[in-house]
Amino acid sequence: MSPARLTPRSVCVFCGARNGNREIFAQAAQATGRMIAENGWRLVYGAGDVGLMGEVASAAQGAGGEALGIIPQHLMKRERGRQELTTMIITQDMHERKKVMFMNSDVVVVLPGGAGSLDELFEVLTWRQIGLHEKPIYLVNTEGYWDPLLTLMDHIISQGFAEPFVRDFLTVVPDAEVLEAALRTALA
Repeated sequence: MSPARLTPRSVCVFCGARNGNREIFAQAAQATGRMIAENGWRLVYGAGDVGLMGEVASAAQGAGGEALGIIPQHLMKRERGRQELTTMIITQDMHERKKVMFMNSDVVVVLPGGAGSLDELFEVLTWRQIGLHEKPIYLVNTEGYWDPLLTLMDHIISQGFAEPFVRDFLTVVPDAEVLEAALRTALA
């Protein structure tokens, strides 16, 4: 008999500290947060109360879900660390933030975002490539937002700078509904 889990299954969400310039991005973040909570999973995210981070956390908590936020000290003011989180961890730096988020999660989900989201995505993708983990990584491609990145990845592979299997480490989904079905399988 396996020991009981002390915490619910946890979904790490990397996303923008801005909303972007299209309402669909905020709607996708809200739908993702609600979906995580409605399935009884815990949201693990960057603890900010701004941008898509704030949207996903607000929706998850609004639907009764738990939220674990991890934020480096130097971003507490800039990203307005969300005060009503279930749990907040303050780290020394960005690298520690990513590591703690990843260690407290069963899967990784990446919503639209900027340089920080790309950094987070590529760190966990690299860790997967070199065999440090086998956690699923989901890229939510809201209205084709990540299409240029996927094209770049295919180019990198075609030019011999990565093995084709690296692309297979990313599961691309169009929205929270398809993501939910994938997560139900992954977190079963």
